[in-house]
Amino acid sequence: MTTQPTTDNPDILILQSRLQDTDASTRRIALIELADLEDPDALPWLTHALTADSNVDVRREAARLLEGWEEADVVEALSAALTDTDETVGEIAAQSLSQLKTAELGHIILRWVNHQNAEVRKHAWRALRELRLPASASAALTALQDENANVRREAVGVLGWLKHIDALPELARLASNDSAIEVRRAATGALGLANNDSVLPALRSALNDSEWQVREEAASTLGKLRLAASGDYLITALADSYWQVRLQAVRALGKVRFVPATNALLELLGHSISNLRKETALALGELGNTSALPALRAAENDSDPEVRKAVRIALAQLDKH
Repeated sequence: MTTQPTTDNPDILILQSRLQDTDASTRRIALIELADLEDPDALPWLTHALTADSNVDVRREAARLLEGWEEADVVEALSAALTDTDETVGEIAAQSLSQLKTAELGHIILRWVNHQNAEVRKHAWRALRELRLPASASAALTALQDENANVRREAVGVLGWLKHIDALPELARLASNDSAIEVRRAATGALGLANNDSVLPALRSALNDSEWQVREEAASTLGKLRLAASGDYLITALADSYWQVRLQAVRALGKVRFVPATNALLELLGHSISNLRKETALALGELGNTSALPALRAAENDSDPEVRKAVRIALAQLDKH
């Protein structure tokens, strides 16, 4: 191993011999005790263990223990650890980086998004996602073209968290045409940042995706956007072969308050899946169409208490009309 840091901190000096012990288990336990001090003076020892210790268990422990420290030197060490020869060290380092709260530290991570290793690129983008670093937007747009699907998916997440409106055309393209289901699903969800109906064609396409997870996301996103023009598409989605898609379509129709969906929703009020009955009742209440009253009153005796509760809520809403 390379030379350890030096210190005159008495608490660290007590641990120094164990931090340098030839036994890896002893070094690992000493690191835990060192971290328990919650002293910034301990950081050079922790970052040294992460980047220089010969034992993978020690490096893994150091990566875990560095989580939560909002220090540039820590971010430098964790970012470098993304390239560790042991994959799990990189994964743990990525997890620790993803807990950062200081956006400006993202500039350090941003230097790693073009690394030749796709796993490093993926982890770097994942760490940047919730930091909402404006400077990452341009690089994230470029990363939407990355050959690796995991990298594209994480770049979509960064742009979504940034609410980067200029990314909408590219996100729409991915939602409709990307070869990877998880990229299409992530891009479909990210279209929810739109402030107009320009994304409607892409979401309509996603409602017809070959994978139900993408169709489910499309219905959910349409509900968030509350676009009246999506009503007919959502009614069609009520006949989807997967109940999860139908559930999101029901919720979306309630949020859009698309009254022409009343009859189609009434047909689902007797569905065998209780969650679907519950959401249907709530949606009918949102629609405000009093023609649903007889069916809702009949559903007051549903066998599921959650459905009965939803029916009472819906009836209370309709009584106001």
